[in-house]
Amino acid sequence: MSHTYTVNAAPGAQVAGAVGLVVASLPESFSPAAEAKAHVHVISGQPRWTTEAATAIDGGARGIVVVNPAPENTDSLAAAAERSNTAVVLDQRWASNPAMPAAEDAVRSLAGRAAMLDTVATAPAGTNSGELLADHLAGVVRVTGPLDGLRVLHRGPRGYTATAVLANGAPVALQGILSDARPSSLQLSMLVDDGGVDLTLPEPSAAWPARVKVTGPHGELLLPTLYESAHRATWRRLKEHLDAGTVPSDLRHFAELTESVSTLT
Repeated sequence: MSHTYTVNAAPGAQVAGAVGLVVASLPESFSPAAEAKAHVHVISGQPRWTTEAATAIDGGARGIVVVNPAPENTDSLAAAAERSNTAVVLDQRWASNPAMPAAEDAVRSLAGRAAMLDTVATAPAGTNSGELLADHLAGVVRVTGPLDGLRVLHRGPRGYTATAVLANGAPVALQGILSDARPSSLQLSMLVDDGGVDLTLPEPSAAWPARVKVTGPHGELLLPTLYESAHRATWRRLKEHLDAGTVPSDLRHFAELTESVSTLT
């Protein structure tokens, strides 16, 4: 049975997650509420967000949306969510794009033969480079799994350069660019001996589609184009879990990001 759930969002999360716009676009699923006892709590993913999420669970929240979470250990939060059957979903800048499941399948099916992975994240000038790197890594790790040997080679006001390796030992390049000269996006290109995967993810502020292209001996294949923002895709997933009474795997997958960041030198 489908239900309508009330939503309460912290001011910072309200803006970053475009919560008002998303809730308005899903009027039969969610409605705004001012009271703290709303079914769904939306929090900002600033440091110590896991503590705030655990407090919301203790307060009886049935669902929690975390906007742009910073890397943190989620073990205790995941255990609390399991005990209370609370659906915790992560609304991430690029990792939540609706095209990511197909991109993940494409990348991981070829990852054993990867020769290299090149990734570039672009954000407006003035963006915090540490936050961009966290969003960048979240998107990459979502499709590749944990990275080994993560190292920042350079970080400054105009961006950063970092390196890592895939599970098969192939090199990974991560470059962050802070500039208004090009659209904000995450671009990923994995090369194998007879083709590869190219992925372009837009900003989640509108329903611009991602582009996923797989190249092999038989030519190029453009995967289905999905016109939905990462924000809205996150809320639709939340609704499915709330209706079914299930706990999503977001926190378990996020642990892969935390594992990669823990190796940062």
